[in-house]
Formats: sequence, structure tokens, C-alpha cells
Amino acid sequence: MNEETTGAQHEETPVPDTAPPPPEGPRPSFVRRLLRSRTARAVTVAALAGALVGAGTVAWRTDTLPLLGPSPCWDSLGSGSMDALFGDRRTEVDEQSLRTGPMGDGGAYGQCRITGYDGDRARRQVTVNVRRLDGLRGTDSQDWPSEFLASGMVPLGEGLPGMTSSTRAWIALPQACTGRDEFTGPTVVDIAMGRAGFEVSREYTLRDRNALTGALIDAANGVIDEFGCSGTYREPRDLQAPVEWDRTEPSAFCGIKGLTLPAAYRSSLRRTQVGGEGGPARVCEAGTSFREASVRLTTVVDPALAEIYSWDSLRSGAPVKGSRGYGKIGGNRAVYRAVCQTGPVIFVLEQLRPAGKGDRFTFTRDLLPAYAAAEAERIGCAPQKLTFPAS
Repeated sequence: MNEETTGAQHEETPVPDTAPPPPEGPRPSFVRRLLRSRTARAVTVAALAGALVGAGTVAWRTDTLPLLGPSPCWDSLGSGSMDALFGDRRTEVDEQSLRTGPMGDGGAYGQCRITGYDGDRARRQVTVNVRRLDGLRGTDSQDWPSEFLASGMVPLGEGLPGMTSSTRAWIALPQACTGRDEFTGPTVVDIAMGRAGFEVSREYTLRDRNALTGALIDAANGVIDEFGCSGTYREPRDLQAPVEWDRTEPSAFCGIKGLTLPAAYRSSLRRTQVGGEGGPARVCEAGTSFREASVRLTTVVDPALAEIYSWDSLRSGAPVKGSRGYGKIGGNRAVYRAVCQTGPVIFVLEQLRPAGKGDRFTFTRDLLPAYAAAEAERIGCAPQKLTFPAS
């Protein structure tokens, strides 16, 4: 299998050696920086003196010799997680010191990046972020969901507040540990490996998803401990089967009873994938094939996670009024916030590419009222009747 480095970077693209910009704050001791990996080479400190050390940022090389010192990513990723992710490859780690409060307005607590090498060639890169998701400024309502609220993801289950796939996974930290302000989402640990949504086969999907999920739980527990909080998450025993693309059922679009896909879109939305059933967010993507989604429909039922769309539901387009809610609609995106018995629920429609006869960009306006009404009925929310401005 051709494995990839984080983001859209292909495996043959060299991975830069530079560490992320260092945050301000207390610096770890020199010895701690040198020994900041449980998979570090058991040699003398002098042999490790070439490690890149920055203010608040550490970097080191590892290989398969005996373990020494704390584990990568804030002493969280032990040999089990590292072996599952990288096997016997040599790895290099760039790690920011983890803050107990977010840096500035960006919501970032820290980042850890691990790159696995085959010889001198970077073959796999895994990035762990700890961040507080924003809702007040709208900075985390599009890019983060496009990767971490995708139709190929399944819930962690067993009461764990997160989702996972073979390339992306995330979990919310306990609010009792991190706190949460109004109009902010949860503080999450997320982990990324390769290009989002890239899959080769079911075998590789299951293998990589299990490895990524285990590393996510380890990282989250390490962060909880680093924050001085008690309690740990337990790795889920049984995840749902990997999500697959299927033929679109026009009379129950996205598997929602009562939601009919207009005839104008049926030829261009022939394939559908629905993920997240029973979790914090249910996501449906549809398009001409599994390789290219044209539309995305997201229902966020977790009240804390719903807050990341606060800005969009108030200030991102023309107003939408509902019998028990409100929202905004723009050219290719609509966000509606419903008042439900369990708290706020968010319905998001996005048109990613032209769809329908004449390559139209009217999907959000054509489907939002029916989608909100059918989804509200499906999840047991109060009836929702939406109206648009006259223009």
C-alpha cells in the first residue's frame, strides 16, 4: 500500500524537517528534551546532542532499539501505539510543549508530529493536535469538520465523545477538566494520518483505523494526565463496520425517511455514503461516484460540538426562520440551529461542486426545509418548519 504523509502530501514528497513555530512558556530541561521518547536510541547523551531543540519545541530521532525516557506526544504514545502506526521504521518526532490553556485566540494547546522513514524516505506522518474548537469567530466551522466530521467516520461508541476512521480521529476531553466558555466547542484531541478519506482496501482500513484509534485514546489519556486531571478513557472494543458507498435511494435520501431528493439532482447524486450513525454527528455525502462528493449533509446532535457553528448560524448569509430555530443560508452553504429537547442541534447543508441539471448551485435552498423537517422527525426533535426571505 502506498502510504502518505499528513494532508494532501504524497508519500514521495519529502517531509520538511522544520518543527512548528514554538509557543512561549517554560522550557523543559535539557536532559528531558534529549530523552523525550520512549523509543529513543539507548546511547549516550553525547550521541543525541544533534537533536533539534527549540524554545518549547523538541525533536528527536528514534529507532527500534531499547526504550528510554518518556514516550512521544506528552509521554502518551507507548510502544504498542508506535508499533501499530509505524512498525519497525525509524521515526522522528517534533513536539510542542503542551500548555494547560490555549495559546492566544487560536485555541491551540499543543501539537505533536511523528514521521516514519524507510531509509531516508518519509513514508508515513501522524499529527496529533490538542485544541479548543471555536464558535465565536467561525474559525473551526469549515476546515475542521471537512476532515473530522466526514461520512467515512464512525462513532467511537461506548460513551466516548468522538469519531474515527482510517485517516482521521478525534475525541473531546472532559469539560470538567478543560472547562468551556459560551460560543466555544469542546477541547479535542485529534489525530491525522495521510490524506483525509484515502482508502485502499477494507483490510488496510481496519488495520489503520484500529491503530489510529488506539493512538488517539493513548494521546487523550496523556493529555488528561498532563492537565492534572483524573480519569482515563478506555479504548473501544467494537467499532462499527467501515462505512461504504451505496446507490442513492431518492425516496429516502441519505437514509432519511421522508426526505425525497428532487428529480433534478438524481443523475448527479447517484452514490451516497452515510457515517456517524449514533454518534455526535451524522454525515451524509453524495455524488456521481465514491471518488468525488458533490454535497454534504451534517446533523450535529452533541450540544458542545454544535457550538462550533454558532457564528455561521447567526452571521453567514441570508436569514432562515424556523418554527423552533434559526439559521443562515448562502450560495453553497446553509446552517440551521434547531431547539430540541436534548439541546441545540445543527443541520448543515453544503454544496461542494455543481450538481443537478445545468450544473446548478441551488442545492442548499432546494433541500434545507425538507432536510431539517425530516431530520428533526428522525431524531425525535420538535417539528421544524422553515421559511426563507422573500428575495
